[in-house]
Amino acid sequence: MNKKSKFYRKDPRTFSERAKSFGQSMLFWKGRKKGMIHTRDLKWDDLRYIFFPSKLERYGYLGITFYKEDSEYYKAIYPLVLAMDYEAKPSWCPRWFLRFLHVFGNDKSIVRVRNRKLSNLHRKLTKGIQFWDWKTKWSHYDLRISITAPKHLQNLASDIEYGFYKRGQKQEEE
Repeated sequence: MNKKSKFYRKDPRTFSERAKSFGQSMLFWKGRKKGMIHTRDLKWDDLRYIFFPSKLERYGYLGITFYKEDSEYYKAIYPLVLAMDYEAKPSWCPRWFLRFLHVFGNDKSIVRVRNRKLSNLHRKLTKGIQFWDWKTKWSHYDLRISITAPKHLQNLASDIEYGFYKRGQKQEEE
């Protein structure tokens, strides 16, 4: 470790604070705090999510979050999620294992990493395919989808966005 590097930063915590944090990280359910980075404490609900997911949580390992099953956004995005699942999930790997890696490797987040090795395994098994975000802008029918996937899935997302916009615009004009 080069202490003269401009990127070197000494950990300001005392030895006992660092030891306590490390000990808590050995318990897989306890969150960890280091500087500005915090991992969350795991709850019993996370085990339910892994082994007994609801219909909306089944593809959570891709990073997708649905709020209501009967919404128009769910109906528009669901075919893309199924296509992403088909591409991302290896045929020999069960979804519960990918959800396990999503919880214990990525802290059930698209940006946090709880365990680097499990996170890398998750990314390798899913071929890096991930659903970053979906949102509406300016009007209720302007859907924006952000994914990391091969070109044909990117094209499908663009077609869904365009079709959703055109149908909404047509309904508004009527």
